[in-house]
Amino acid sequence: METPDTPENTAAAAGAAQAPEPTEALTGIAAQDWARASADPQYRAAVVDLLGVLAYGELAAFERLAEDAKLAPTLDDKAELAKMAAAEFQHFQRLRDRLTAIDAEPTGAMQPFAPALDEFHRQTAPSDWLEGLVKAYVGDSIASDFYREVAARLDSDTRALMLTVLDDTGHASFAVEKVRAAIEADPRVGGRLALWARRLMGEALSQAQRVVADRDTLSTMLVGGVADGFDLAEVGKMFSRITEAHTKRMAALGLAA
Repeated sequence: METPDTPENTAAAAGAAQAPEPTEALTGIAAQDWARASADPQYRAAVVDLLGVLAYGELAAFERLAEDAKLAPTLDDKAELAKMAAAEFQHFQRLRDRLTAIDAEPTGAMQPFAPALDEFHRQTAPSDWLEGLVKAYVGDSIASDFYREVAARLDSDTRALMLTVLDDTGHASFAVEKVRAAIEADPRVGGRLALWARRLMGEALSQAQRVVADRDTLSTMLVGGVADGFDLAEVGKMFSRITEAHTKRMAALGLAA
């Protein structure tokens, strides 16, 4: 039977484009728990950085969604965004608590990443409600895809936490429904939002590269010096998967990539 083309189904299909966790037996760091893996000080430092950037990202997402709620056209829309903002803050709390549990100071772990993330949000401030929805759906999903790729190579405890806080807060189907309805009502909206989404894609990838380049622990992790990192060929494949997932999300929104 053919699946109906509903906002929920198209959003789910776009989310399913993320690379699945490997099915083969886990090896190296990925086969260890935190207690064993953190014996390597380089690995521990890399994970503290990773949790720090994720924590600040969740805190910024909470602030942004709360701000975007002011642009919502109806009370129901405002309430929906407020609920999503609350979920992002809960994710932040979990990451902050985890940093404390592994004897890392949360503010100190987040601070190095605040300037780059703040600049990204300054450069991509939405001008209206629809741009805010597209940013939350497209921009956050690109970041989540990247972190899921990294999480697959981390110790089991850190991986489980990251996958939990990267869960969709309900924004995907909500954004798809609202954006597609707006395009149906006025097809001219689609061109503007498509350009906006392309800009978000470029800014998000540039921001990720800046964050990694500024932190030796993260760049070393990615290229294999810590944990089971990526080689250059794998990095290329990873970004191809992220780009493919972005294209599918754009289609779910009714936009051209």
